[in-house]
Amino acid sequence: MEEQRNVRSEKRGEMKKAVKKTAKKRSKEEEEEQIQIFNFNKTPAEEEEDDDLSDSEDSVYSGLEDSGSDSEDKEDKEEDGADDDDDDDDDEEEEEGPSQQTEKTTKAGGVSEGEKKEDEYERDSSDEEDIRNTVGNIPMEWYKDFPHIGYDLDGKKIYKPIRNKDELDEFLDKMENPDYWRTVHDKQTGSDIVLSEDQVELVNRLQRGQFGDVNFNEYQPTVEFFSSDVMIHPVTNRPADKRSFIPSLTEKEKVSRMVHAIKMGWIKPRRVEDDSRGRYYDLWASEDSSILARHRMHLPAPKIPLPGHHESYNPPPEYLFTDEEKAVWEQQDPTDRKLAFVPRKYSSLRQVPAFPRFIHERFERCLDLYLCPRQRKMRVNVDPEDLIPKLPKPKDLQPFPTTQSLVYRGHSGLVRSISVSTSGQWLASGSDDGSVRFWEVCSSRCMKTVQVGGAVKSVAWNPNPSVCLLAVALDSVVLILSPSLGDKQVTVLSERLLSGQQEEAPAEGMGPVVWSEAEEEELNQGIRLKIQHPKAVHQVAWHAKGDYLASVMPDNTSHLQVCIHQLSRRRSQNPFSRNKGLVQCVSFHPIRPYFFVATQRSVRIYNLVKQEMTKKLQANSKWISSMAVHPGGDHVICGSYDCKLSWFDLDLSTKPYKILRHHKKAVRGVAYHRVYPLFASASDDGSVIVCHGTVYNDLLQNPLIVPVKVLRGHEMTHDLGVLDVTFHPSQPWVFSSGADATIRLFT
Repeated sequence: MEEQRNVRSEKRGEMKKAVKKTAKKRSKEEEEEQIQIFNFNKTPAEEEEDDDLSDSEDSVYSGLEDSGSDSEDKEDKEEDGADDDDDDDDDEEEEEGPSQQTEKTTKAGGVSEGEKKEDEYERDSSDEEDIRNTVGNIPMEWYKDFPHIGYDLDGKKIYKPIRNKDELDEFLDKMENPDYWRTVHDKQTGSDIVLSEDQVELVNRLQRGQFGDVNFNEYQPTVEFFSSDVMIHPVTNRPADKRSFIPSLTEKEKVSRMVHAIKMGWIKPRRVEDDSRGRYYDLWASEDSSILARHRMHLPAPKIPLPGHHESYNPPPEYLFTDEEKAVWEQQDPTDRKLAFVPRKYSSLRQVPAFPRFIHERFERCLDLYLCPRQRKMRVNVDPEDLIPKLPKPKDLQPFPTTQSLVYRGHSGLVRSISVSTSGQWLASGSDDGSVRFWEVCSSRCMKTVQVGGAVKSVAWNPNPSVCLLAVALDSVVLILSPSLGDKQVTVLSERLLSGQQEEAPAEGMGPVVWSEAEEEELNQGIRLKIQHPKAVHQVAWHAKGDYLASVMPDNTSHLQVCIHQLSRRRSQNPFSRNKGLVQCVSFHPIRPYFFVATQRSVRIYNLVKQEMTKKLQANSKWISSMAVHPGGDHVICGSYDCKLSWFDLDLSTKPYKILRHHKKAVRGVAYHRVYPLFASASDDGSVIVCHGTVYNDLLQNPLIVPVKVLRGHEMTHDLGVLDVTFHPSQPWVFSSGADATIRLFT
């Protein structure tokens, strides 16, 4: 009986709790309805949210109502079948006043409110704690082009929150909001989250490649699960099962099924892929040396030459470099050196240092083996004499100078320049001793000496046969001399040409050039005019008619490098407003109004009438030293300091028709003969090479260039040889001046 009484009291308590809960729910619903009636300012979106909340609450409490009704039915049935002895207890419980019931309901209500205030996600261990959009764990990029962000439980679209921020609002937020740098936009919830200090620290640690947990020690000692010590007793001593000794029947059935499927062709075995393709393998591993030897085109790699006495750590003294040989070796280009190192001597092998070029030489050897092609060339049986071009014999090309006839002695310094008069009777020479000497060609007699007071750089006779004038360049002055040699009528015409009056208005841009008459002492020596230049003059050149004179002042810093002077009017002009390159020498065309200007690497040809450049010749040399124009005007030769002589055919190309490399040192001077098909070149190696150069009137036939004679006689002085060369105007004779202070005539 006592047990039945306890059961009934427990059931009655549960029923009363359920009734109280339903009453509380209904009162709450009535309160919400009243709030909705008085809340006119709510937006439709908020109303939808309230509806969703009410639905969720219905779903939460619907189960309680059902469970309460079921319990009430059961309790009614039990009450009907209960014993009458418990009526006293029921009467006692019913005698409780309404005040006590209200107190209980309020207490129960307080408990439920406290339960509701608890965070329902407090004990949730899920990673997705704050996901309000119930769209599932999917990439949010799928809804990038849609206005909604997913669907709720009822299948309705969940629209994206309206973001009215443009770039200006974003910028203002960036400037004014101090937490902008730590604000992150969550795509899944559509809200902006401000990271806390701990979260920022966590992000910084992860970006630095550290562990997220600050207290985690990555260097803590490892705890071995199995110790390295061999134990006497096993971990488990359980005896093996019987099934481990008996073949499995299920596996037998599986294997029989697979065998049957393979026989029927339902299962095809996988192809075994050859892994050797992707791996490195030895190309010649299976090659036999005898097979290579029998190969017709096989060429073995050339072996490295064995080291000689130069490579020894204690070579004989004759293999060691002297100071002069070492200086020559250092000046040479690395490709021109016979040895790539300087032989050295050590007392013992222990003192020999490591070879610094070892890795470099090994690398070059590997490049030679890898990159240099080796092939057997089939030699053609050709007579070597057939490969030599068929040139005429020098005997057939006479006359040309062959022997030294006269030596003109008298200068005490370098004879830098010589020039022959148009009549061929007089020879003028300028030297570093500050004198200009006039010689009679046939007798080598010095007819006159003029002291000009400076090292003479260049002398040039006037090509006009009716006058007898000489231009001399020294320092920054060009002197016009009248030596008064020969016929009186020629002397009178020369003086008349020099007596022209200077124009009052000077030419534009030629302020620094000053014309002046010579003084009495200079007049007695034959000096008539002085043309003062702003810089040092290196060369003078006459026009074919004898009235114009060009002077060269090489200087990269100024545009004034070339001046053209008119003798009859005593005026000067600068033909170029800007010079491209360092001018070396100039020359007038013998027939046409062309002007040749040679810079370091090219020759420019200007038309003086049209005042424009007509051609630019590329000499293919490092530094042009001298230039000469053929009497016909269609060919030019250029000598250079890198031992080359370039022949240009102006009608053919702007590049050299032929390059002659007969000299061993720098070419100092070149010259054409006016009458004979001869040209000559003078070099620092002390030789003058005379070549035959026939120019044909037929444009389809190339010029014939044949070296005919090497003339020697000058002695080397201060590493300088022959400085200038010129031909006799009518005879096949050549004059040369050298650093040994002599002038030699070869006939």
